[in-house]
Amino acid sequence: MHKLMVLYPEPADRAAFIDYYTSTHLPKVAKLPGLQSWSYALDVAGGPEGRAPYFAVFEAEFADAQSFAAAMASPEGQEVAQDVPNYASGGAITLDYSPTGSSAS
Repeated sequence: MHKLMVLYPEPADRAAFIDYYTSTHLPKVAKLPGLQSWSYALDVAGGPEGRAPYFAVFEAEFADAQSFAAAMASPEGQEVAQDVPNYASGGAITLDYSPTGSSAS
């Protein structure tokens, strides 16, 4: 299993982010070859103050690192990557990794 996590800092305009992200970006993500599952959360809470340093988080799962690399190198993957500046005015932090431990069976 290989995972992709994208952390989004606070955007300049939350409503514009949410609208574009849900209506335009996520349908592009859903077309990534080899994508097994994905999820996202908006208005992420955390810490004692109730606010996390990120506004939104996205997670995706692929069979392995090779499947992830192939997906991102594909035309669909290139389109997804190039689309990020269209909505993520606060930027995006992208992490990809293969978990080294899990409680899932």
